[in-house]
Amino acid sequence: MTDVTIGIDIGGTTTDFSFVDRNGVCLTGGSIRTDAHDGIEPYLDDLIRQLTVVRSSYDGKLVVVGCGIGAPNANYFTGTVEHAPNLTWKGVVPLAQLLTDQLGVPAVLTNDANAAALGELLFGGAQGLTDFVLVTLGTGLGTGFVTGGNLLYGHDGFAGELGHTIVEPGGRECGCGRRGCLETYVSVTGLVRTVKLALDEGQGSVLAEQSRESLSGEAIHKAALAGDALALEAFQFTGKWLGFALANAVAITSPSDIILFGGLVAAGDLLLEPTRAAFEAGLLNIYSGKVRIRVSGLKGSEAAVQGAAALSWKELELDRDGD
Repeated sequence: MTDVTIGIDIGGTTTDFSFVDRNGVCLTGGSIRTDAHDGIEPYLDDLIRQLTVVRSSYDGKLVVVGCGIGAPNANYFTGTVEHAPNLTWKGVVPLAQLLTDQLGVPAVLTNDANAAALGELLFGGAQGLTDFVLVTLGTGLGTGFVTGGNLLYGHDGFAGELGHTIVEPGGRECGCGRRGCLETYVSVTGLVRTVKLALDEGQGSVLAEQSRESLSGEAIHKAALAGDALALEAFQFTGKWLGFALANAVAITSPSDIILFGGLVAAGDLLLEPTRAAFEAGLLNIYSGKVRIRVSGLKGSEAAVQGAAALSWKELELDRDGD
């Protein structure tokens, strides 16, 4: 018999899940389409059905003791997903309570970047650290701030939205409804927008040979590796914005480490070198040389569900310590 928590990572397109043991090992898992369900009830019906199928097919006895969920616009304090623009569910959804009722075990949720930070803290490269920032660089830019060994939630559960700090007043339009947010410049989407703008201005590039609609971060990465000047400049531009934003973040929480995770990080030094250069240039001198920027220690294909499961394991430990 093996105690496990269920780690669930909810994205706009796909929901991934895994049964994760106390050491962070993903024993078995699966996925469903998030966007194939018109509302929360049919979504939960499909999710519970798939969880049951995967659990029953595993060669071994799994004892589910908890469930952790990482989701956009998730509020840890209330257990709700609130007005998530990329989900088909509308309004405020009490997701943690709904899953607690369905599974018969305590369910807890937080936003996906916070879940990833907990995954790093319990199972990844942040083990032993008390103060660090986890930055997810994918379609958007998410951040989880750990201070004194605990996630920073703020008074309402929504602290730590570095991606939605305005870095260019009146700048690029953001999905949040404002303009100039960091994630419109620093994310896979931001990188693509940077290249499209340059192409529209007539800059030469091998990327001009493909349609604007098919332009992707992967294509830009490939062009940069081949020495394309525009692609290289786009990574320099993206890294500069990221580096300065992280330097400002250091002045608020004074972390020892900044850990980068997500699809954009696959670019390696194309992104890391300009990021570190801008970071050191922008740091207040009292922090100089004290903060490391490094890449996540979690396996990419499992990191999101490991992080969600870590949320549940940590909550169970807190409950036990409180007894």
